[in-house]
Amino acid sequence: MKLVLAGAAGKMGMAILDSLYQEDDLTLVAALEKKGHPSVGKDVGLLIGVGKWGVPITDRAIQAVQVAEVVVDFSLVQNTLVILQHVQKLKRPMVIGTTGFTHEEELKIKKAAKQVPIVRSPNMSVGVNLLFKLLSDAARVLGKEYDADILEIHHRQKRDAPSGTALRIKEILAFSRGMSLPTVDRSVRQGMRGLREAGEIGIQSLRAGDVIGEHTVIFAGPGERIEMTHRAHSRNNFARGALIAARWVADKPPGLYDMLDVLGLR
Repeated sequence: MKLVLAGAAGKMGMAILDSLYQEDDLTLVAALEKKGHPSVGKDVGLLIGVGKWGVPITDRAIQAVQVAEVVVDFSLVQNTLVILQHVQKLKRPMVIGTTGFTHEEELKIKKAAKQVPIVRSPNMSVGVNLLFKLLSDAARVLGKEYDADILEIHHRQKRDAPSGTALRIKEILAFSRGMSLPTVDRSVRQGMRGLREAGEIGIQSLRAGDVIGEHTVIFAGPGERIEMTHRAHSRNNFARGALIAARWVADKPPGLYDMLDVLGLR
């Protein structure tokens, strides 16, 4: 299967390249970066230390999408939206791992998914998506009697906060309790806010060092506390999940999917 990778020179992009280099059924036909990126023109194999691969990084998005059978995107929001337009026009399946979209930008992805199959997930890790499933079950069983808070830690260079994964966890907790997000969101606690309201969900974000990613959800109830944590030791687990998603979405009908669909956890 012919694969195009957007955001190839980023940390996640290079992790995907490293995993892709070991695969026999996936062929990298183009690697994309934004215009003016210093890696444009460089061979991707030299980026990950395997010697020449024969695929130079390009900034010509439409030409890259034309030769793709599936597009995997781990770039920046504005680049993703440009690629999304080409994917929609050329009817190519897409995997989106980019995070940080506004509500209006989310709507553009949903609109495109009416014409092409898109797997979009803030976290492609198999373990994290299993955590999503377990958290859904726990929130439904424990209910609002158990306070729920989210702690997420990432490296100091991560641009968005809270992380896309933490925001997805908050959605899962609220939905599983039968509550709407605006009524439970307490992403910032500062000053004299009064007593904690039943059902509210807080997120605390830390940015430090080279932490790849860590998410902990705390359920605190009468006389006990339950904690569920996922720690990423390598970006390769996200990369493997992205390639699993690429294989899965290639022959799917138009629609907006996530990793729970890919892994059969829905």
